[in-house]
Amino acid sequence: MTNKTNNNWFGDLVLAWYAKNGRQLPWRETKDAYRIWISEIILQQTQVAQGLPYYLRFTERFPTVKALAEANEDEVLKYWQGLGYYSRARNLHAAAQYVCNELGGQMPTDYEGLHAMKGVGDYTAADIAALAYNLPHAAIDGNVYRVLSRVFGIDTPIDSTKGKKEFAQLGAQLISTTEPGNFNQSLMDLGATVCTPKNALCEQCPLNGKCYALQNNQIDNLPVKEKKTKVRDRHFYYFKIELPGNDMVIRQRTDKDIWIGLFDFPMIESETELDANALAKTPAFEQLCQRFNGLTITHCTTTVKHQLSHQTLYATLLTCQATNARLESNELRIGQSQFDNYAIPKLIEKLIEAV
Repeated sequence: MTNKTNNNWFGDLVLAWYAKNGRQLPWRETKDAYRIWISEIILQQTQVAQGLPYYLRFTERFPTVKALAEANEDEVLKYWQGLGYYSRARNLHAAAQYVCNELGGQMPTDYEGLHAMKGVGDYTAADIAALAYNLPHAAIDGNVYRVLSRVFGIDTPIDSTKGKKEFAQLGAQLISTTEPGNFNQSLMDLGATVCTPKNALCEQCPLNGKCYALQNNQIDNLPVKEKKTKVRDRHFYYFKIELPGNDMVIRQRTDKDIWIGLFDFPMIESETELDANALAKTPAFEQLCQRFNGLTITHCTTTVKHQLSHQTLYATLLTCQATNARLESNELRIGQSQFDNYAIPKLIEKLIEAV
């Protein structure tokens, strides 16, 4: 492996590259810790191109931490709709209320204070501290793990305790003390646009003359992960139940499962795929029919596949007519024109489009 000492060359090269090639993004043009925080949370599980319009829309509606703290959670989730991982939005809302109620409405100004906010981990606290306050904290995310592991030939698994510690120590050694924010952003951009997971553009990389992986034909083997996540298959059968008066039934998800707090339709879940006859014979379908005094199915979509990080969902939407409704506590009867006012998962958007 490459010697990891005396690495002033590293910062010089990546900062020079960033000055010419860094992406112009609104959160890089401000020292407002609130707006930088919003961008960091959006980008945790979202690529920049997808996240940018959401960032602009979100900060237009909630321009300050006070505006976010005073908002209703349902509205916050509605403005987050389409980004997924909705716990991020709920944590943002809770943290904003913490800042306003406990900190006098002022964002923390150091790493420890930022880290104490709900939903703010090591990476996010480090990057906000560096960008907003010019504090030399290295932000290590997936892009940075990839760049560092390849350049320095580190094969310690990045998802191990040992690996996280090793990369954190290396980041602390390498970070620019004069431009820590630009340093962190340069590695993020380098990993996102050049040192990519597949088909890396090594000829465009400012570090190619020093890269262990390039010189030793290890690009495809680094970084290393030790844990393989098992992906679970789930089968959802949704019922869009239409009632007299152009009404419909929606439900708010309250179980400790995906999409807590969002709205979808009454649903039957199965461990296996069911055809129409098998679905009609399930106890859950019989109970649904009893609650709505019988259901007449008028349309059924094809199965829509929806991939989450640890789950593969296979969903079907059945449009039904009913004359009566006995609603459960988490269900609402609304006018169909009101449906757009409620925050729904991306999967429901896909199913509506498929009708």
